[in-house]
Amino acid sequence: MRVLLFGATGMVGQGVLLECEAAHDVGEVVAIVRSPLERIQAKLTEVQHRDFFNWSDVDLSGFDACFFCLGVSSLGKNEADYRRVTYDLTMSLAQALVKASPQAVFVYVSGAGTNAQSKQMWARVKGATENALMAMPFRGVYCFRPGYIQPLNGVKSKVGWYNAMYTAVGWAEPLLMRVAPKYVTTSEAMGRAMLKVARDGWPQKVMGNKEINTAGGAA
Repeated sequence: MRVLLFGATGMVGQGVLLECEAAHDVGEVVAIVRSPLERIQAKLTEVQHRDFFNWSDVDLSGFDACFFCLGVSSLGKNEADYRRVTYDLTMSLAQALVKASPQAVFVYVSGAGTNAQSKQMWARVKGATENALMAMPFRGVYCFRPGYIQPLNGVKSKVGWYNAMYTAVGWAEPLLMRVAPKYVTTSEAMGRAMLKVARDGWPQKVMGNKEINTAGGAA
């Protein structure tokens, strides 16, 4: 399997990259990055690309899956600005990719509470993005809506105080996974679930923590 990865430096992207490294059926992971990852791995190919609204000079053919883990906070942004870096950017890539690799499965990471009819701006924009992606003729489109994600296996958030919080509550993660799988998942389960749906599909196209944990073998 040949995988295209966006957001490789984020917590979810790091998690899925680790799972791709360990997966026997993943031959190559092409990470599209703006700056070097500073990580050497036999399966990893870095492609530095600055303009995420123009894919004319990037070869997007031959991919079996795209894991889109790229996202920004809506804090301090108006709806037009947030829509540009969320909906417009994602669709720019998806439209180019579906022409070059229609056989690919597209996995989009949004978040719990996403809803195109929501009164919350971020949820409304994410929901519109999900709906537009699911209307595209990929082999499959899956929208992951995680809530709380506990990082495992050395995965770190780019936000310092997030890491402090994860460290503080990490001891409770196994208990929370047993008693509240609807609200808690892990970076490991996220990565394994992405690979599962890319390989085999999944009954639900929109997946919250409970479905992610089941698909990722963490239920």
